[in-house]
Amino acid sequence: MHLYFLMLFILVSLEQLDAESACNPIGKFSVPGLYKDGDIVIGGVFPVYNKEEPNYAMFETEPAITKCVGFDLRAFRWTQAMIFAIQEINMDRILLPNVTLGYTIFDSCASPTKALRAAHTILNGQEETQYNFGCPSVPVIIGESGSSQSIAISRTFGPLRMPMISYFSTCACLSDKHEHPTFFRTVPSDFFQARALAQLVKHFGWTWIATIQGDNEYGRMGVQEFTKEVKKYGVCVAFSEKVLRTYPYSQILKIVETIKRSTVKVILAFASEGDLYPLMQEIVRQNITGIQWIASEAWITAARPSTKENFKSFGGAIGFVSREMAIPELKEFLLNIRPSLDSGNSFVTGFWETIFQCTLHLTEDNSNQTFSETNSEICTGQERLDQINNAFFDVTKLRVAYNVYKAVYAIAHALQDLIFCQKGEGYSFKLCENISNIQPWQVYEHLQKIKFKNRFGEIVYFDENGDPAAAYDIINWHLKNGIVDHVPVGYFDASSDTGTKLVINEDSIIWNSGKMVPKSVCTESCLPGTRKAIRTGQPICCFDCIPCADGNISNETDSVECMKCPEEYWSNAKKDKCIPKEIEFLSFSEAFGITLTTVALMGLCFTIATATVIIYNKNTPIVKANNIELSCLLLFSLVLCFLCSLTFIGEPVVWTCMLRHTFFGIAFALSISCVLGKTIVVVTAFKATLPNSNMAKLFGPVQQQIIVFACTAVQIIICALWLNLSPPFPVKNLKHDKEKIILECNIGSAIGYSLVLGYIGMLSCICFVLAFLARKLPDNFNEAKYITFSMLIFCAVWLTFIPAYVSSPGKYTVAVEIFAILSSSFGLLVCIFVPKCYIILLKPEKNTRQYIMGKMPSKRL
Repeated sequence: MHLYFLMLFILVSLEQLDAESACNPIGKFSVPGLYKDGDIVIGGVFPVYNKEEPNYAMFETEPAITKCVGFDLRAFRWTQAMIFAIQEINMDRILLPNVTLGYTIFDSCASPTKALRAAHTILNGQEETQYNFGCPSVPVIIGESGSSQSIAISRTFGPLRMPMISYFSTCACLSDKHEHPTFFRTVPSDFFQARALAQLVKHFGWTWIATIQGDNEYGRMGVQEFTKEVKKYGVCVAFSEKVLRTYPYSQILKIVETIKRSTVKVILAFASEGDLYPLMQEIVRQNITGIQWIASEAWITAARPSTKENFKSFGGAIGFVSREMAIPELKEFLLNIRPSLDSGNSFVTGFWETIFQCTLHLTEDNSNQTFSETNSEICTGQERLDQINNAFFDVTKLRVAYNVYKAVYAIAHALQDLIFCQKGEGYSFKLCENISNIQPWQVYEHLQKIKFKNRFGEIVYFDENGDPAAAYDIINWHLKNGIVDHVPVGYFDASSDTGTKLVINEDSIIWNSGKMVPKSVCTESCLPGTRKAIRTGQPICCFDCIPCADGNISNETDSVECMKCPEEYWSNAKKDKCIPKEIEFLSFSEAFGITLTTVALMGLCFTIATATVIIYNKNTPIVKANNIELSCLLLFSLVLCFLCSLTFIGEPVVWTCMLRHTFFGIAFALSISCVLGKTIVVVTAFKATLPNSNMAKLFGPVQQQIIVFACTAVQIIICALWLNLSPPFPVKNLKHDKEKIILECNIGSAIGYSLVLGYIGMLSCICFVLAFLARKLPDNFNEAKYITFSMLIFCAVWLTFIPAYVSSPGKYTVAVEIFAILSSSFGLLVCIFVPKCYIILLKPEKNTRQYIMGKMPSKRL
């Protein structure tokens, strides 16, 4: 900031000088350059030499002039493209007729301070120069390539409304018109390059990458924009290192060690060629391979990195560059460069010595400043350029040079609109502005408005930020015949009508690892059926894959959370799909259902067989003694009990739910009522033997039948009210077992169900008490004893049924209920009728009146 105000003060002071003093020496700026006079002179700043030699001031003597080393053929071709475009315009009879353009070009040495010095020299003249010229108008500057250099120039001259057009400064910060009001460029902003790079990373599924940035505005702003974009796609940056051409070797080694330790397989290098090259050399020296490099526009097509030696480590590098263009006429222009034509120019001398790898000696007293490295071979300047095979002369794939070419033509069209306001007949134009009085702010205003189609068919214009339309080619490094070839494998167009468009021909890409797309992830993707769990203290790309909980699924890769299955669905074994829950009910087709059905049918058959035996032997004493009417009625109720157990098997529906509970309640009420009747008969028979007893008349056969039907009628009424008010109904039980749907019958009214069971229990208790009291009656066939056993079994079964019923899961709940019905039914059948059938069938000698009567009274029971 202090430098900015200092330079602003100098420029304002200079404007106050007269024209003659403005061209006087302003300091010892000995800056190498190229110059040609013209009516209007265009300034140019280029990094012809790409590195400053370290100059350590001891504060004891005047510091020596900082020398520049490393002649850059690529940057020198940019200067020649500018000169070529100016000569082409000077020969054009339509564009700026009768107006000659000149140029003054100086070296920036790829340094912001030297770039600023070069710009001041262009605008204010210099002390030590071989040219003898007055003070031409320089209303615009073309430059610089590096963003840091352009920022330094723009911040100094922007407030004075001096326009500048950069051909290679891509920092997005330069689009800020508050900071850089008069800055234009013919190369797209890094804002678009960052978006393109982010989409490239997303396209290939790289989520774990690293960045290396130049320690300047270009690198910092580029990586900042890129990082902001890739974070939208869930990409993590493992580490970010900085490089600069002036960094010590120890810093380079530190970066290399970071790369070697990291698991990252994809690295973006957003730096200029000069800043990145020392790191590239060390990576090649240590033979680090297996890294896929993504390149920024600044170095992907640069000649120095693109060598066979570097290909082992950087082969397959991929990046974006401006659209290429061929200018065939430029080749002849480049081949005509001769040291003899400009013997005092250090640019030409440096070019000649670099291209021929020699030391140039034109005269015995060679006093020109050549800062290239010393070569042992001597050259004379008569060597032939057309015999040299160098990419310098390849004008078929021009990118930055074409940007310089467009910048010159943009200035020419702005001057055309400024100087000539009306076209006359033929090629005549009317002058509207004095050429010698053109001011920079006028050129700036007309640059904002230009829009023309050049001879290559491209429409050239600047948007409100001074940027051109953003379009890139995607370049991939291939090795062909020992030469690194920059092969286009796609493009990115940010000016598409349908939005940004990324097109990639993946089949044409060669990766550092071969033909397979490299993978770079901190953690492998979580497969369907799992979810991502972020590791504490680590980036979001580093995670653990946790299986989904039961009943939850994830059907996509890298799911953040699992989805709960709908209520009637459950997760499959892989937890990647919801499948219908298993339907569970006690079926006739399963083993358990078949077993219970078989037992019920066996009980039914035994009951029918018993009834057959009883009816067939109805006239025998033992049958007569036990009241055949009640016995047949009891056997009929047992048939109903065995049959009702079958209603509990099968899929529950409305009618089976209503039938199974009411049928069960009525059947058991009838059976217990019959047993109660039998018990009363036994008790009354005993009481009837007492003197003056009238019990036999009170509890005769008719009265016994009334008791049975009355007791059963009460249960029928309870069941009717239950069915009318809140009947049982089928339901899907989803809570008992999360993996299954249990089909069961809801009892409807709990009170109704309780009354049904309670009534049966009450009848059972009465029977048990009466039978227990009559268990020791003096007869040979004491039926009261067998009724006691049957009621004891009945009560024991149903008392154990309650806890078993509550604790049994799923279909086993129904199975417990069926088991209780069958057990109690078999208990009544076996205890009451098996002793009778045993005597009838196996002991007929005991089936006599004498045996039956024994000590019993001679009354019909």
